[in-house]
Amino acid sequence: MEDPYVWMENLSDDRVLRFVEEENKRFRGFVGELSDELFPEVWKYYSMPVIYGSNLTEKGVLAMYKERDRQIIRWLGGGVIVDSKELEKELDDEVLLQGFTADKSGKMLTYSFSIGGADEGITRIVNLETGRVIEEFKPSIRNVVFTKNGYYFSRFYRHGETPDGVKSPAVRLFFRDGNGERMVFGEGLGSGYFVSLRKSMDGKWAMLTVTFGWNSAEIYIGPIDAPKRWEKVYSAKVPAEPIDVVNGKLYILTREGKGLGKVVAVGGENVTKVIAEGEFPLEWAVIAGDRILAGRLVHASHGIEIYSLEGEKLNEITFDLPGSVYPLDTDGKRVLLRYESFTIPYLLYEFDGKLKLVEKQEVEGDFRVEEDFAVSKDGTRIHYFHVKGKEDNKRVWVFGYGGFNISLTPRFFPQVIPFIRHGGSFAMANLRGGSEYGEEWHRAGMRENKQNVFDDFIAVLSKLKGEGYKVAAWGRSNGGLLVSATLSQRPEVMDSALIGYPVIDMLRFHKLYIGGVWVPEYGNPDDSKDREFLLKYSPYHNVKPKSYPPTLVYTGLHDDRVHPAHAFKFFMKMKEAGASVYLRVETKSGHMGASPETRARELTDLLAFVVRTLS
Repeated sequence: MEDPYVWMENLSDDRVLRFVEEENKRFRGFVGELSDELFPEVWKYYSMPVIYGSNLTEKGVLAMYKERDRQIIRWLGGGVIVDSKELEKELDDEVLLQGFTADKSGKMLTYSFSIGGADEGITRIVNLETGRVIEEFKPSIRNVVFTKNGYYFSRFYRHGETPDGVKSPAVRLFFRDGNGERMVFGEGLGSGYFVSLRKSMDGKWAMLTVTFGWNSAEIYIGPIDAPKRWEKVYSAKVPAEPIDVVNGKLYILTREGKGLGKVVAVGGENVTKVIAEGEFPLEWAVIAGDRILAGRLVHASHGIEIYSLEGEKLNEITFDLPGSVYPLDTDGKRVLLRYESFTIPYLLYEFDGKLKLVEKQEVEGDFRVEEDFAVSKDGTRIHYFHVKGKEDNKRVWVFGYGGFNISLTPRFFPQVIPFIRHGGSFAMANLRGGSEYGEEWHRAGMRENKQNVFDDFIAVLSKLKGEGYKVAAWGRSNGGLLVSATLSQRPEVMDSALIGYPVIDMLRFHKLYIGGVWVPEYGNPDDSKDREFLLKYSPYHNVKPKSYPPTLVYTGLHDDRVHPAHAFKFFMKMKEAGASVYLRVETKSGHMGASPETRARELTDLLAFVVRTLS
């Protein structure tokens, strides 16, 4: 099948760069003044402090925040260790902090950052006592685990081959000490496999998980300093992850059974059930002292359940507003937890037997979160949140994703608050392909079942349209695939479309950047059977002349996860079909985002497009 726009996959082609410049100007002409007017409102909420992660150490809590126009890593209640603004001065470019890890003693810190939001960046390892950078890795490394003698880390090979000769993309685990580095795990693993290493809270055990896509897991355990002695102790054809080793038993959260999540303990040859499956998914579990803290997802909103180590339910904690609650870190005795909702950037809690609020950021105002269900084509009930303010002018902005076992739970969208304050509303749909209702829900929306996801989204949009709303449909990444596929199939269910950093060409996604690792989720275009169902819905191959609503396709030139050509090529097909389509290309942004002001400008442009097209 001939591809007329394959040349757009070459980002060095002058024609592509001219095209980007021209279309950016055209889009700016469409939203320019309105976007400038809206920016102060978006910036007000975007610049509210947000905590991204934290580590409990013997010297205190290290945490990573976004604060106004910078990102920082600092001691809780203390001094700043890393400042993105200082890094930008050093490198003379926009910097995005990607994450950090500290050792439990509080003496060592590793952090990663990238230029322009690319996935591939730089990792630095710092001695916190002297402030000196002792190692720097380009490209960045992942999953750093400190030991007494050195540290483990993983490399994700995006180009070329692994040391054992496997073509990229692929992952390998290394150990580094005073004698240099050596590969210790992953030999022979191909694309689609991921490796994750954790250390038990007592520091004695390595807990390593090998996953294939988002669909299976093998768990290894052994002495932390002897990788040759790590042995496979658990294998499942569903997602599973180690929790911790306590009293000689390895506790595991697994989706075996109905796929709703349960906790088991492995001791020698014995596997015993600790927490049974319930009606709703068990999403996470951590151990604090003699308690298991577990996150239960009920209609896409979290509550916390507390169990004994033997599985006796002792207590549960609910929250006033539907929200997302995830553990940030544990030292085996205490747990730090982050809560977030549509009008709450974050609440930071500590649990040490009781739940205590440590920090908070909330938006004041008259908001309400409603919940409802739409009925999909095959009769499946699809849950969605609907956030409203004082007024309801029958304009709704709808967000969806539906894939990769990712659940859409309540979260803070700073650009949405001004929209609601001006009479609009916001909806978020919980589609198949995610993990909102367990592993079966995920599998009902992957590979040959992907059409279910689009049908689910169509059901939610149609229900809102039937209630008299003008609808803007929005999705990003796999959610960009969702909106573009829905647009190509049923354009009448939306009044405008926003398609961000999208996967759209389903016959070539595996050939662009790291797309090969998504084959377990989507299917393999080189397999004739898979190609058949991929071609049926591939948005790029299903654009036909018809009446389309105003559409914004947006991406970033530094996106090294989802190639920008997906967006470029789809834009060209839509333009050919006579659609009112616009393209926005951020020249300083990647898939992970961008610096605070660049990201806030992008979100403001999305808001301006919604306001303009739904007015």
